[in-house]
Amino acid sequence: MTSNDAAEETTPTSTIANPAPLGLCAFALTTFVLSAANAKLFSGVPVVVGLAFFYGGLAQLLAGMWEFKTGNTFGATAFSSYGAFWIAVGTMVQFNLIPNHAAFGFFLLGWTIFTGIMLLATLKSNIALVTLFGFLFITFILLTMGELINPAMGQIGGYFGLATAAIAWYTAAAGLLVATRSSIQLPVGPLS
Repeated sequence: MTSNDAAEETTPTSTIANPAPLGLCAFALTTFVLSAANAKLFSGVPVVVGLAFFYGGLAQLLAGMWEFKTGNTFGATAFSSYGAFWIAVGTMVQFNLIPNHAAFGFFLLGWTIFTGIMLLATLKSNIALVTLFGFLFITFILLTMGELINPAMGQIGGYFGLATAAIAWYTAAAGLLVATRSSIQLPVGPLS
């Protein structure tokens, strides 16, 4: 036995669970509640503030940091960024920091551009992620148009957001079922 062998025996191996299901669930639930408000299924956007700070925000930000640990650049970028998005939205709503529709529209336009970049990055992953980011991209386009052009577009964006949340939950469930070695598996569809 060499000294390297002894070091290997005493060095604990670090394993980290897949943080993607957590990040996807946090994204899905927060998106679901805000999208229901945007779709005018209930009134009172401030109900999303707690979710925006803690589940969509903090939990997703943490999932992003854990994705860095796993070496997943895409997951780290997506979860950290959208976690920060939710914290920003929660802060703007809680402290009444949205000065007008145009200002919020340009905020959303920036996120639309970012989401388009993320959509491009999914094109060699799987059908579930491409579909998720495709729907999210359309949602952001509609929400942006709702703020800058016609408020009715924002309501349509709310419905697309509900579909986006459902796709995110499906993708999260697929990851959880794999991680728990469940006999039930949900296909995510390879692209190649």
